[in-house]
Amino acid sequence: MITKNLSLATAAVVLILGCASIPTNSQTASQAEAVSSTPAASTPATSTPATSTVVSSTPVGTNTKAITKSRSGSFVSAEHATNGKASIVQENGTYFIELDAGFKTSENGPDLFVILHRSPNILNISKPPDYAIAENDYALIAPLKSFNGKQRYEIPKNIQPDSFKSVAIWCRKFNATFGFAPLSGV
Repeated sequence: MITKNLSLATAAVVLILGCASIPTNSQTASQAEAVSSTPAASTPATSTPATSTVVSSTPVGTNTKAITKSRSGSFVSAEHATNGKASIVQENGTYFIELDAGFKTSENGPDLFVILHRSPNILNISKPPDYAIAENDYALIAPLKSFNGKQRYEIPKNIQPDSFKSVAIWCRKFNATFGFAPLSGV
């Protein structure tokens, strides 16, 4: 008889509190205690569904941008000394060319551009001293921002990065390749 009354009392408390005193996977014991310490009289006895607490698994202050490094390579000098590394990365569906902090090329050229080239080795398909490239073998990305240091260039949506095998620094005015980075990786 005592067990039956205890079971009925427990069921009544559960109905009144809406299972608030039972910790769930998303509640800590202290959260459950705080909810269950609320006087029963202040908890309305309605039939509204209990709300669940959503706990984010991402720590506060974490960068949630999805960055995927797809391919990269080190620069090879052509007409002018060019050093550093180039990478193609994807961030939230957009591709970028990134030149690392060690990037450096000659300041002896006007009209310099960052391009994507179809060949992994421009030296093999062109002739010194300028290492000129054919018009249909590259995609123009953007004017070079700086002769050295870390830089980033968005690849236009109409260009498929997987169709190209290297990143190059190219002088448009004289059709001269300063240097290129063969891309390898994923």
